[in-house]
Amino acid sequence: MSKKWEERQVSLGGAIITGVVTLAIGILVGLNWTNFASTFLPYLGIKSKVTNDWSALDEVYSTLVNNYDGEVSREEVIEGAKKGIAAAIGDVYTAYMTPEEAKEYEASLHGDVGAGIGIEMALRDGYVRVLRTLPDNPAGKAGVKAGDIIYKIDEEEVYAESSDVVASKLRGAPGTKVKLTVVRDGEEKSFELTRETINNVSAYATFDGSTAIITVTRFDNNTGTLVQKIIADEFPKHDVKKVILDLRNNGGGYVSAAKDLLSLWIDGDVVLVQKTNGITHDTTYANRGQAKLANMPTIVLTNGATASASEIVAGALKDYKKATILGETTFGKGVVQTLFDLSKGSLLKVTTARWYTPNGASIDGEGISPDVKVELTYDDTNMGRDPQLDAAKKLDVK
Repeated sequence: MSKKWEERQVSLGGAIITGVVTLAIGILVGLNWTNFASTFLPYLGIKSKVTNDWSALDEVYSTLVNNYDGEVSREEVIEGAKKGIAAAIGDVYTAYMTPEEAKEYEASLHGDVGAGIGIEMALRDGYVRVLRTLPDNPAGKAGVKAGDIIYKIDEEEVYAESSDVVASKLRGAPGTKVKLTVVRDGEEKSFELTRETINNVSAYATFDGSTAIITVTRFDNNTGTLVQKIIADEFPKHDVKKVILDLRNNGGGYVSAAKDLLSLWIDGDVVLVQKTNGITHDTTYANRGQAKLANMPTIVLTNGATASASEIVAGALKDYKKATILGETTFGKGVVQTLFDLSKGSLLKVTTARWYTPNGASIDGEGISPDVKVELTYDDTNMGRDPQLDAAKKLDVK
């Protein structure tokens, strides 16, 4: 292939700003954010008492309308400008979502992913890569492998998009087809896949003798309840003496769900501190009276795709010495996003604070480092090997 593939860092927002939006945002980026927000918030459906001169933006739009060789859709320009404004902040976690994107995003938080191809993916080494293929699902059956860079979907280049955007393009109605093009070892490989309904519970358990392996794939409203039910119904049957909590490839979810899970080990103590501009404005405490695993030997499995709420769990358990962290350093997403409902069902996701562990350590950009470092390569995944889980089973913890 002619395109040279090299490891590089990309801006997740950069791919959003195209065409008209690129020109408009070029004007807007020079403004400071305080004026920026207070003046353009009305375009996003948020009331503001402050008005400003938007003649520069009007000038770009008018020039395009009067000179572009084609039709200019005002609605599409406004939607693109909203995305561009959020992207111009330079924060990859702040984003504007159209009504359709907002519905998909909120559904994904509850695991309602509909039909897809059965892969887990995340930003690694500058690209959205396949972390693993789910058993008995279309991607794995077709030959998609861990480590593949997702390059095109239905011939549209998506390699510079965020994992959320890529995931939304891969989802669709059951039985519909999608063409996936990946890059593997510098070569393009294409697959014609038929979407299937994906079973996507947020937590489940397997057992190896008296060791319980609890896998949490995300943190939704049901996660704490699911794990509590597993403990109540399954632990007595297996006489559990040790827990392995698998948070690998868990991209996060609701903070409240992370708190509920931590409450199984930590009784009423601080589990999370949120700060805005360096000032503490919220402290989260574990629930009282639910710490059934407070004295249970526990190992937490992490990797580079363990992020956000899952890092809160790993960090708190490490600070209180309730668990041994095994695997690889986590992603390092220690920022809080607040969701703002806008007009016509659109959504604005804004970074409003930063997370700190109970001992005051910053998660953002740092991640949680393992107590025991064990790597898991793409080759391991593709060959069905799991040296991290094997090491956790053998590790003697008190």
